[in-house]
This record gives sequence, C-alpha cells and structure tokens, in this order.
Amino acid sequence: MQNALGSIRKTFSKNNDEAQPKRLTWELICKDFKRNKWIYMMALPILGFYLLFHYAPMYGAQIAFRNFSPVRGITGSPWVGLANFQNFFGGIHAWRVIRNTFLLSFYSMLWGFPAPIIFALLLNEIASTAYKRVTQTLSYLPHFISLIVVCALVVTFVSSDGLVNDIVAFFAGEEARQSWLMHPGNFRTIFIASEVWQSIGFGSIIYLAAISGLDQETYEAAFIDGASRFRRCLHITLPGIMPTITVLLILRMGALMTVGFERVMLLYHPGIYETSDVISTFVFRRGLLDSDWSFSSAVGLFNSVINFSILVTANFFARRMSETSLW
Repeated sequence: MQNALGSIRKTFSKNNDEAQPKRLTWELICKDFKRNKWIYMMALPILGFYLLFHYAPMYGAQIAFRNFSPVRGITGSPWVGLANFQNFFGGIHAWRVIRNTFLLSFYSMLWGFPAPIIFALLLNEIASTAYKRVTQTLSYLPHFISLIVVCALVVTFVSSDGLVNDIVAFFAGEEARQSWLMHPGNFRTIFIASEVWQSIGFGSIIYLAAISGLDQETYEAAFIDGASRFRRCLHITLPGIMPTITVLLILRMGALMTVGFERVMLLYHPGIYETSDVISTFVFRRGLLDSDWSFSSAVGLFNSVINFSILVTANFFARRMSETSLW
C-alpha cells in the first residue's frame, strides 16, 4: 500500500511539475498583454491586413486544380487535377518566362544585394558629418519617387534622342544612336540599373543602423594596434553586421523567383518579350486579359511553391553554416 501511495504521489508531482511551466507561461502572456495592450492594439491592423490579403486568399488557390467559372463559383467548378500545370509546362512560353524570371531576379540579387552594403560601408567612412548627411539624403530621394515616374524617365533617357544617346553620340558619333529598349539584349541591364539606382540609398539604412550599434571600443583598440581603415572595415564592421546580412539574404533568396511586376510592365513591350516576359506578367495577361483564371492560378501557385522551397533551403544552409537563421 505504501509503495502504491508513493507511486501516486510521484505521478501527481510529475504532472504538477509539467503543468507549472505552462501555467506560468500563460500568466506571463496575460500580464504582458495587460501591460502593453495599446501596443497590441496598434498591431491589430497589420495582423488584419495579413489575414485578409495573404492568408484568406489561400482558400482560392484551389482553383488551380479546377476549371474555374465565376458563375459556378469555386466549390461548384469541376476538378481537373493537374491539367492546368500540364498545360503550362507543355506550352511554348513556360521555359521562356521561367528563364527570364530567374535571370532577372538572380542578376538583381547579384548586383542589387551587395550595393547597399558597400554604400553603407562607404558612408560609414565619411569623416565630415555634414557631407555624410547630404549624401544620405540625396541617395534616399529616388526611393520616394513614384515608380511610374522613374520608368518614364528611364524610357526617355534610353530613347533615340535621350540623355544616354547624347552621351554615346558625344564619344562615338551620331551614327551610334539607337533606341536601347527596342533590343531584347538591353532590357536586363536597363531593368537592373534602374532598380539599383532607386533602392541603393534606402536599402543602406538597415546596414547603417547595424553599424551604429557596433562597439566603438573595438575600433579604438584596432586603431591603437595600427589597423588601417580597410582592415577595421574588413575585420570589425563586416563581421559585426554579418547576422543582418544573413537574415536579409535569406529573405531575398525566398523571393528568387519573384520579379518586380510593376517595373517590368512599365518597361517592356511585345518586341522584347524574349528577355522581359516573366511569370508575373505572364500570369497578368492570361488571368486578367484572357480571363483564364485557373491557368494563371496554377502558374502563380507553382511560383509560390518554388519560392517557399528556396527559402527553406537557404534557411537550412544558413543554420548549418552559421548561428543566424530565420528559425
């Protein structure tokens, strides 16, 4: 009997020990909510936005596997399985849009991702505070210009009588003038250059914030030891902001198969579809212009699955190779 009672006491004590942390966690959550209730209230609109425009539409993703008809609705439309995916991969445009999307995004990441980092490192080395502030302000301005205005400027600059051709004609003669956007091979360069120019200044803000949080005593010790500016930047600044770089790189990898839809739409035309037509513009034409909703949903779902797979893979390697990852 005593052994049985002892066993019951141990079991009851074990259950209490397991329940205690859960109860404490819930109590801490309630106290934190009461203490910061207005902060949580401020977060409600953001939460509602994501629930309404990002999670709720997932219900409609099933039309990628249906022959969707607005009259019948989502549930009333017949299932077709993987027919829409087969039509996409069996079509003549599948390889073109996948290739263009990957190349545009890859080149944008290759040139656009390190550009704000380098710019932030250069700004950090400017000794004059006034000159540094003026440079920062001027570099931020393109980000706040409407994308429509930026693309209109780009189209004007690269036209046959635009600024770019004026510069080319000055060095190579009038016969060197050409309409740059009329040639498919020039689109990627123009697209990436305009994107980097518009985003480099604003993108450097987060790196400047990370640099400002580094321990200044480390720089002073390195200076006393005789380290040059380049050495201090290479061995102190870069390792210090590496966690920030890693997180942003993982997020950028998760959008590897996503290209800015608006910029492409404003710069391309049917004559250069060979290098400019991407998945998002292809989905726009088939879904809205041709009213083929099921097909366009299948293509968009395929693109989202690829991006999610790349994000998980990038996070896995980041966690294995360093201590920084998203989860």
